[in-house]
Amino acid sequence: MSGIMDSVNQRTQLVGQNRLELLLFRLNSNQRFGINVFKVREVLQCPALTSIPKLNSLVRGVAHIRGQTISVIDLSMATGGAPIEDLASAFIIIAEYNRSVQGFLVGSVERIINTNWDAIMPPPQGTGKASYLTAVTEVDKELIEILDVEKILNEISPLSADVSQELADNVDVSKSDGKIIFIADDSSVARNQVKKALTTLGLEIESAKNGLEALKRLKEIAEETGDVTDKVGVLVSDIEMPEMDGYTLTAEIKNTPELARLHVVLHTSLSGVFNQAMVQKVGADDFIAKFHPDELAGAVQKWLQTDLKAK
Repeated sequence: MSGIMDSVNQRTQLVGQNRLELLLFRLNSNQRFGINVFKVREVLQCPALTSIPKLNSLVRGVAHIRGQTISVIDLSMATGGAPIEDLASAFIIIAEYNRSVQGFLVGSVERIINTNWDAIMPPPQGTGKASYLTAVTEVDKELIEILDVEKILNEISPLSADVSQELADNVDVSKSDGKIIFIADDSSVARNQVKKALTTLGLEIESAKNGLEALKRLKEIAEETGDVTDKVGVLVSDIEMPEMDGYTLTAEIKNTPELARLHVVLHTSLSGVFNQAMVQKVGADDFIAKFHPDELAGAVQKWLQTDLKAK
């Protein structure tokens, strides 16, 4: 296991190159799954779990790890499967999502692979809204499934997408010239959260499921208008997305004359100080950790106002 985590330490070299590392694991079957190593803090053999009354049924208990109490979610149960029974041989993946740390109980952990985001594809059509997949890829001629962890966490502990009344009263979108806000995010839950937070302010939304889809659509808008900012006020983009990640999307936008003036806000469950350096490297205008509706609404308002002042 130390070999796996040694590899984690080198992961920052991949960022901004449309590359990523996936930690591969299994639940109760032979099916392999992947999680972005950037989300992983630690991988360890499942310790003793403490049961606490009124925990969500998908939470097997809490673990006390390095002075921190962490909820441990059974990923098999969370995706509709049977509970992971043999805890003595199971593992916990300690990961950070949306400003909080969780433990994911898995059956086994395999290895880390280095791949390209353009090899990560959206889920096959027909998987439906009930699917927990956010992407798939192929390794050693086997399908690797990447779970929509944000959807799982939202089902266990839903996040409010409501903007506070105080902020809503102070946000004026009447002078936004009818510009839309463009959202790029592979998680349906995340897209809906952003839409709800911004539509309550009276803003119109258009969305894409990944960076490549977003780039194509923004170029189409630019062809129609001459400059994308004639129609789009702000792009709110996730970082982790199939086919093209948010860093690469931002770099492409800033290097395309008819798109370059577009304000880009990176909005992601990835955390860590390295993100600030990457924001500057690719030319993004802002970075916000998921998910706080007031911060998101405030950032969008700021860049809309900046655009108006520039005129």
